[in-house]
Amino acid sequence: MFTLFIWLWVINQPLSNIMNLSIIVGGVLLVFPLVWLGRMILDRQPTTSRTAWITTFVHYAVLTLFGAAIIRVVITHQDWSGWKLPIPVEIGLPLVIITGVAALSTVVNLALKGLGAPFAIALTRKLAVDWWYAWTRNPMVLATLAFFLSLGIWFQSALFVLWVLILFAPALLFFVKVYEERELEVRFGTSYLEYKSRTPMLFPRKPRG
Repeated sequence: MFTLFIWLWVINQPLSNIMNLSIIVGGVLLVFPLVWLGRMILDRQPTTSRTAWITTFVHYAVLTLFGAAIIRVVITHQDWSGWKLPIPVEIGLPLVIITGVAALSTVVNLALKGLGAPFAIALTRKLAVDWWYAWTRNPMVLATLAFFLSLGIWFQSALFVLWVLILFAPALLFFVKVYEERELEVRFGTSYLEYKSRTPMLFPRKPRG
């Protein structure tokens, strides 16, 4: 509920340039210390039951920050004059549709094979290792990044693309590497470690065997 309230406020409020910049940049930068703090708290007593509630808190906090930044960056992208990409706008929309469908398919994959949903909406009850997850451990992250890069191409905004590459992507990957991998190790134990050893973190590779 708190996350939804923040998102609605960010959508409906006419914000100054300084406030926009604070949310678009500062909100993403806050993810780094938040994730690091969550990891330290998790490592103090890494039990399965404790991990669940810590992960719920970290997920909702990260989701709130990312969501607010994404909302403002999309709403205000037309104000980022100049720095246009030398790419035909006609290419952007098909890329947005393709990567959007790919991202949606990873959510379906997680729901069917992991019995869960993105972030703490519903923590997975099983380790998803099939379909997209047989090729990469983080197909949803890869598809999401591709989707936002496609949006930048559709908007013809080099600054939007730079925001994705320089701020959003590093923060998202930091969250995955520092916190999510650790909490999956705690919840699923050796089965996750075995899966991790044979499957690349991000860029797909043909499943072994």
